[in-house]
Amino acid sequence: MTPRLLFRRLAAAEAVTWSLLLVGMFLKYVTETTDRAVSVFGMLHGVVFVAFGVTTLVVAIDQRWGAGRTLLGLASAVPPLATLPFERYADRRGLLGDTWRLRAPGPTGSPGPTGSPGPAGAAAPTPLERPVAWLVRHPARGLLTGLAAVVALTGAALVAGPPVG
Repeated sequence: MTPRLLFRRLAAAEAVTWSLLLVGMFLKYVTETTDRAVSVFGMLHGVVFVAFGVTTLVVAIDQRWGAGRTLLGLASAVPPLATLPFERYADRRGLLGDTWRLRAPGPTGSPGPTGSPGPAGAAAPTPLERPVAWLVRHPARGLLTGLAAVVALTGAALVAGPPVG
């Protein structure tokens, strides 16, 4: 899966779960018919919110976004449905590649599968690029690691308590 497709899918999923949570809030606070929808859709949105954050960080590191764009991407998950315009913005500006930059051994300057070094003059990987390169070079393990991160971060959020409001 490409960075563009992964980011697009998570941005859409985040917007859909935001919409479901808003429906749940309408049912709870306006019609006063049920609060169950807030519990279900709130949990679902929380998990997808965390997954979008993890995805944003991985894509930002791989595609070399600056700190400002990365923070803007993360912040786009807070207002309802803002991930969609951010995804369009990022795509139009070429911030979402069709390939994982860190999948190839050359861009990070690390040894390739045969042990040969990357191209001469290749920049050494940054401390953040090393783990992301491992994730994208080992997709199955990367997926499991991403899922574990989402579970751990969601668990930490649940321990911290529900959002105020």
